[in-house]
Amino acid sequence: MTETLKTFSPDLKALKPYGSALDDGKIQLSFTLPIPNNAIAIAAAKLLAEKMGMISVQVAHAVDLGGFTFFVVYGSTVHKVDITSISVPEITMKKISRDEFDAEIKKRLGRRLVVIGACIGDDAHTVGIDAIMNKKGYAGHYGLESYHMIDVMNLGAQVSAETLIEKVREYRPDAVLASQVVTERDFHRENLSELSELLEAAGLRDSVVAICGGPRITHELALELGFDAGFGPGSYAEDVASFIFQKMMERGRL
Repeated sequence: MTETLKTFSPDLKALKPYGSALDDGKIQLSFTLPIPNNAIAIAAAKLLAEKMGMISVQVAHAVDLGGFTFFVVYGSTVHKVDITSISVPEITMKKISRDEFDAEIKKRLGRRLVVIGACIGDDAHTVGIDAIMNKKGYAGHYGLESYHMIDVMNLGAQVSAETLIEKVREYRPDAVLASQVVTERDFHRENLSELSELLEAAGLRDSVVAICGGPRITHELALELGFDAGFGPGSYAEDVASFIFQKMMERGRL
């Protein structure tokens, strides 16, 4: 058993994808080309994969999408990464249960914590903000509305940054949540930057915990855009609540 484990010890300075054997570099890649599905399209997909640094490329799947073709290609990459040189900002916090959160807020704050959230810009997809804020939550993880010591205001979809700022002025929340699901042409960066700048301009930034979330949101991007934290896929209401609690503690507001 010991020898087997040694055989599969990866080189962290030259890490490659794993398929059926260590360092075989096997990867699966999907993409769409704006051409009909035919022999030329398949050859083009293979060539494109090879230009990306893949060898022994096979086009495993090609389906016509009405003048466009969706491909799945399989092969090996020649590239390696040194993960010992990578530094990425991460959210570090102690997760607390809903009951513990409610008890601590009641004891320390003496009132219900106020959270306002919205899906901003022209984004009409509320799946993310609803999963975090609505009582039913998502996948068995109850939302912020299920917390006894949180007042939740979910403004829904297609809320302009200006409208959200007006609500922040009116209700003076402890935290503001902004969701972005649509990311074409980097609209999420544009919308979140606008919200962050308006919070600063209105003198409201220091009074709230500002959080953003969505499929392409990372903590690193959130910090870059002026937010306190960014939550991507796999995040739930308890993660957001725990972070808000921790950040308010750090700022001496609890």
